[in-house]
Amino acid sequence: MNNHINTDSDLIDVLQSADESDLAILADFITDNNKGRISLDSGIKGQLDTFKRLGTLKGNTDLIVKEIQEFGGNSFANFVRGTGVPYRELLEDVARHMSVKYESADSVESIELKILLMVATKAMEKMTPDEQRDFMSKVSGGKVTGLGPAAMLALQAAILAGGFSSYMLATVIAQNIAKQLLGRGLAFAATGGLMRSISVFAGPIGWAVTAIWTAFDLSSPAYRVTVPCVIQVAYMRQKLKVGDLPKCKQCGEMLLQGQKFCAECGAEVESEGGTT
Repeated sequence: MNNHINTDSDLIDVLQSADESDLAILADFITDNNKGRISLDSGIKGQLDTFKRLGTLKGNTDLIVKEIQEFGGNSFANFVRGTGVPYRELLEDVARHMSVKYESADSVESIELKILLMVATKAMEKMTPDEQRDFMSKVSGGKVTGLGPAAMLALQAAILAGGFSSYMLATVIAQNIAKQLLGRGLAFAATGGLMRSISVFAGPIGWAVTAIWTAFDLSSPAYRVTVPCVIQVAYMRQKLKVGDLPKCKQCGEMLLQGQKFCAECGAEVESEGGTT
């Protein structure tokens, strides 16, 4: 019997603080967009569908936690349901399966970000040099503007440091995973500037997702759940972390450190002591 449901803080803390729309994405990954799965009990599918329709997934996150853990404990060869594993164990399994290098001392967040970087690296292989340059600049908030090994190392450092760059990368990838698997993207509360930045990379990231599905055999039953769930949870974790970032007082656009004018509406950014 799964005994991790109430103690798996790496997963529980994120889900309990998440938006209903983001939990709905997880529910659809688990139920194959409400179609059901061979290794998913029909009663569980019915409960998740009902909670999603009623908008009450947020009050029933224990069921989502349980299902993600049990897919992590599945026998990939024969669909035999496992007893469930903690989120970190599931995450490390996904990282190994995708050939992502990590250290045993790495935090859960760090492993998630390294998985996202793997997807980004694959995506950049499908981009033109100009697209690569634009991608690195937008994801890093303008901190990385060149190409080559040094620029890639700088981008990796910016992502692994957390903050806006991590959120941008997680959002771009989670958006395209959801669109490809579910036929719909994330329900953004973001303003136009961020949405435009994300939409620029829809094609290259989409191609990369297709390539990764083939390269890492993500067609196997459990990985079709655990990989997208890990990416969605990584996005949700980063979304929670950027909640405290400053916003433009005129339009609500997210602001970067040291930014003088809002990229969306052009309003002057106020400093703590008043206007800049």
